[in-house]
Amino acid sequence: MTLPLNGKQILIVEDEPVFRSLLDNFLTSLGAQTLLAQDGEDALRQKAVNNPDLLICDLAMPRMNGLKLVEHIRSSGDQTPILVISATENMADIARALRLGVQDVLLKPINDLNRLRETVYACLYPAMFNSRVEEEERLFQDWDALVSNPHAAVKLLQELQPPVQQVISHCRVNYRQLVSGDTPGLVLDIAPLSDNDLAFYCLDVTRAGDNGVLAALLLRALFNSLLQEQLAHQHQRLPELGALLKQVNQLLRQANLTGQFPLLVGYYHSSIKNLILVSAGLNATLNTGDHQIQLSNGVPLGTLGNAYLNQLSQRCDAWQCQVWGSGGRLRLMLSAE
Repeated sequence: MTLPLNGKQILIVEDEPVFRSLLDNFLTSLGAQTLLAQDGEDALRQKAVNNPDLLICDLAMPRMNGLKLVEHIRSSGDQTPILVISATENMADIARALRLGVQDVLLKPINDLNRLRETVYACLYPAMFNSRVEEEERLFQDWDALVSNPHAAVKLLQELQPPVQQVISHCRVNYRQLVSGDTPGLVLDIAPLSDNDLAFYCLDVTRAGDNGVLAALLLRALFNSLLQEQLAHQHQRLPELGALLKQVNQLLRQANLTGQFPLLVGYYHSSIKNLILVSAGLNATLNTGDHQIQLSNGVPLGTLGNAYLNQLSQRCDAWQCQVWGSGGRLRLMLSAE
């Protein structure tokens, strides 16, 4: 049997022995030949005598950390694919790693080995995978410029708006939005998580000045990975959206984005027909045909240190959700195919 990583050499740069051994065993089980290094200096010595197809590295390491290692490699013109796996909660470190040209960043702990496998494949075989990695890189590589140029940030956000009609995860999805002029109000993003489930969020960017648009760009870049982490912790395929919003609230603070950020997040599983909605600051009404349910707004993110929110769960084949706040009104419609 031909294993998917046969013939691939992967250099693992990790100072923590247990996690280094986990990566080693997992990648060799897929057919890869692995090289092991304990820090950046050790990695450079290994790389001088080998030509790995992929480098996986931590950020926090003794002697030479991951950022200095990546900078050294890229400054020499070496374009070997690099995957960063780190426990950092510092958005500046993640942004800098992406600006330096790493292929992707995963956050520890790694609870979903399937996601790790798919990320490694995407790094080694980029033409075979349609992912949001390139979009995330685009958002982060010019983060400092976006912070200092609100007009450019608004333009980028408008370019990233989803199509008004699409079929994803065996669902037909469309939305209608009432906005005033060209000023962003309620920002919507919809993303498939697998063949059977999708997620979406609606963020009101009008209550935090320029930080509202920056928060929308940050959330768009990180939403999928944050939700996948939540799903990895669940024994059933239903995420804990309350915990997700608390994590987003913390990330906004770590990114020094102050203001109020009304946010509604939804998750729908097309095979079990289950919809979850959680609101922190936005009003919503759900209509399933048989029922109409009001979801009260709760407290916008950024207001307090903790997130205070309201949640509902409903089984339905089709639904319409009206969302409104100071940034306007939006109607999102879905029917499972």
